[in-house]
Amino acid sequence: MGDEQIPTIGSCYTCKRTFRFTPATVTTAMIDPETGLLPGMTVLGTLREPTAEAVARSVKQPICPDCVKKATEFANPPALHFDTWPRRNPDRD
Repeated sequence: MGDEQIPTIGSCYTCKRTFRFTPATVTTAMIDPETGLLPGMTVLGTLREPTAEAVARSVKQPICPDCVKKATEFANPPALHFDTWPRRNPDRD
């Protein structure tokens, strides 16, 4: 009974929706509270080497399972499917 994790309620950093999670198993992202972005990310969405100060002041923010699923689907889109052209009937040509 001592090894059970107590669930908590918090808001998702991405969508701001309130959800219930276990702190030890929830997906988190390190966010710089000064910029509201990942350390090393610019407002244009590009990446650079994060400064030591930005890493030091960053805090873990929870991400809900729906946002994790959407991010995974965005990163791994399904393969495109193209229909083939209909073949001619060799008996009619």
